[in-house]
Amino acid sequence: MSESNLAHAAHGGCLCGAIRYTVHAPVDSIVMCHCTNCQKASGTGASANVIVPTAALAIEGGTPRIFSQRVDSGNTLHRHFCGDCGSPLWSRRDHQPERTVLKVGSLDEPHGTIVMNIWTRSARVCFPLPPAPENHGRGRPA
Repeated sequence: MSESNLAHAAHGGCLCGAIRYTVHAPVDSIVMCHCTNCQKASGTGASANVIVPTAALAIEGGTPRIFSQRVDSGNTLHRHFCGDCGSPLWSRRDHQPERTVLKVGSLDEPHGTIVMNIWTRSARVCFPLPPAPENHGRGRPA
């Protein structure tokens, strides 16, 4: 782990504290996903996420459960969550195992700026899109 990555250490976990993690990567560029699957999984109008290298995530305690599902993009998404309290923690895709999509709400001290809204065509009208420099009707561009 490089010194610059160590300077970006952030900590997080689930609501009940059974699962704890440390991430050694910046967690300040937030991508809001408005797809119907994220709406259902989060219980809200969108999911707030930061994308980090999988190698930068260290589980410090507990073992998350995983729910796998084929999503609107056609990819298989693996949602990691606490089996005790149900808190969503992160997700990964089969075709990009080197990237982890960390749920901002699971961070102990979340901060950052929304840089992108994705799947805006599925956005709920009762949840206005947050301001962002980029908005995409479907998924994140390649």
